Amino acid sequence: MDSFKNKVRGNWNVIKGKLKQEYGELTDDDLAYEEGKEDELLGRLEVKLGKTKDDINNVVAKW
Repeated sequence: MDSFKNKVRGNWNVIKGKLKQEYGELTDDDLAYEEGKEDELLGRLEVKLGKTKDDINNVVAKW
């Protein structure tokens, strides 16, 4: 989880673009990010993509 938080904080615009490329069903609302609310963002991605937190963390970690 810490990897996700650190990557999101440092490179959000890049990660947001890559997520939209890989998962076309994501909207700007799904990817709304506020500092300190990484867990909420991760939860929204979990629900929208039907993936686990670990799955999402692994996708983000590879970038």
